[in-house]
Amino acid sequence: MDKQIIDAMAMKRALTRITYEIIERNKGFDDLILIGIKTRGEFLARRIADQMAKLEGAQIPVVPLDVTGYRDDLQNDQVEKESKVTTKLPVDIDDKQVVLVDDVFFTGRTVRAAMDALMDQGRPQSIRVAVLIDRGHREMPIRPDFVGKNVPTASQEKVKVNMTEVDDQDNVELIK
Repeated sequence: MDKQIIDAMAMKRALTRITYEIIERNKGFDDLILIGIKTRGEFLARRIADQMAKLEGAQIPVVPLDVTGYRDDLQNDQVEKESKVTTKLPVDIDDKQVVLVDDVFFTGRTVRAAMDALMDQGRPQSIRVAVLIDRGHREMPIRPDFVGKNVPTASQEKVKVNMTEVDDQDNVELIK
């Protein structure tokens, strides 16, 4: 049974709130980079950057990041070796304020994988985490800095973020 927990307007409001929080915390845009964890994190990061451009006139770089090869829960070692980042990110992250953007924060393993991938590419001044949904159930000592909505869930439930860019609609569903 699926239940919609966020509609398109609530998603837009949550992203606007995250955008303002990032602006306030960063105190400027010169050294800010948004890195979107593929797939939906990339689109969320682009939406946040678009809002920053409208609000502050700032053009913030948005970089997609595939963390598949850095996941510690992959079974196939060959997949892991082949999918690690082998080329340099299109931007220099050394001494930058990096905000990792993802759709759902669950155990913390995806963000840990993203941090590993980033550290292979350089040494940012700071790494912060922005997520649309924080559903709890940590397995790593990592927590998001910017949260659109906290959604307590049972571990067997799933949270599905739908975005127009991928799913032709904006909403979030809780799947039991």
